[in-house]
Amino acid sequence: MRLVLIGDGESPHLLKWARALVDQVELWAASTRGFAPEFSFLIPEDRRLALDTRPDHGGGNLAVIQQLPRLGQWLARVDADWLHPHYLTSHGTLAWAARKGWRLRARIVGSAWGSDILVTPNQGWGYRWLTRQVLQACTLTTSDSEHMAQRMKELGAGEVMTFPFGLEALPKQNVRKQPWLFYANRGLEPIYRPQRVIEAFAAVAAQQPTARLLVANDGSLRDALHDQVRSLGIAERVEFLGRLDAVAQGRHYAQARWFVSLPESDSVSVSVIEAMAHECLPLLSDLPANHELLGEGRHGLILSGPDALTGLPARLAALAGDAHIDAMGAANRAWVAHNALFGPAVKRFVARLNAL
Repeated sequence: MRLVLIGDGESPHLLKWARALVDQVELWAASTRGFAPEFSFLIPEDRRLALDTRPDHGGGNLAVIQQLPRLGQWLARVDADWLHPHYLTSHGTLAWAARKGWRLRARIVGSAWGSDILVTPNQGWGYRWLTRQVLQACTLTTSDSEHMAQRMKELGAGEVMTFPFGLEALPKQNVRKQPWLFYANRGLEPIYRPQRVIEAFAAVAAQQPTARLLVANDGSLRDALHDQVRSLGIAERVEFLGRLDAVAQGRHYAQARWFVSLPESDSVSVSVIEAMAHECLPLLSDLPANHELLGEGRHGLILSGPDALTGLPARLAALAGDAHIDAMGAANRAWVAHNALFGPAVKRFVARLNAL
C-alpha cells in the first residue's frame, strides 16, 4: 500500500508518524517546508518532495497555495493509494485540492491535530466551509480525543478513528521525585496561557517555601513572563530553560512531581501523556480532552472555577501528604502503558486502511 504523508517535514510530530508507518506501508512524503535530517534514514530522497515554503501558522499562506501545481503534478506521478495530510485546514486543503485538480485515484485519510478543528473553524464562515470540504473529502480521519472526534462529525466527517498521539515507548523511571518541583513545557504563546501557569505556581509558592517551577520551551511571551515572575517576587524560584531536546525533557519529567498545562484550547496533549508516563501528577485546565485524560484510575487536578487558584495550595498539600502519592503516579504510568502507546494504535490504523 502506497501512502503519502503531507505536512511539515520539519515537525517532530510528522517524523513520529513516519517512524510508525515506515515498516507497514510504502511510504512517501511531501513537506510544505523542508525535511528534518532524520527523514533521510526513513524515506529515500526520490520519494520526498520539499516545497521549501515558510508557512505562517497565523494564516495567509499564499506561498503555500502557489505550490499546489508542483504538488499536484508530483502526486500524479506517485499514484498513491492514500494521501495522508496532517493538520486539516492547511495540508488537508492541499490534499483535497490536488486530488480534485489532478483527478488522483488516491483517497484521503486526514489526521486532525487540535486547533485545526477546535479553533480555526470558529474564526469565520470561510474557514468553517473549508474545514467541512476537507472532512467530507476524507474516507477516514483520525482524532486524538473523543471530544475532537465529535466536533469533526458535527463538521461533516464520516468515519473517525480515535486514539492518543501517544508515546513510542515507555520512558525509564528510576529517579526519586522532588515533592514540590513543578514542570511546564508548553509553548510560551497566548493559546497555552503560560501567564496562568505562573499565577498558579505563585499561589502555591506563597504557601510552600520549597516549591520550584521549571519552564521549558520558548515563544512570543517569554519576556513578559520574565517580567511577571519578577513582579510577583518569585524570580529566584522559577527557572526558564528554553527549548530542550528529548533527553533533557525526560530528565525534568522524571524529577518533577507536578506537571502544569493550562491552555485555553487543546485536544489530548502529548506533553501531558509524557508527564503521566513519568509518574507526574498533572494540573490541567478545564477542557473536555483533559477530563478524558484524568478519567477513572488516573490522578491529577483540573483547575476550574473562579477560586481554582486560591484553593490550589490546600488541594496540592492534601495530595502531597497522601501516603499513596507514589502509587498515584504509578497508576498514571500504567494507564499510559495500556492505552497511550503509539505503535499499536498505528497498526490498527493501517489495518483499517487495508480493509478500506
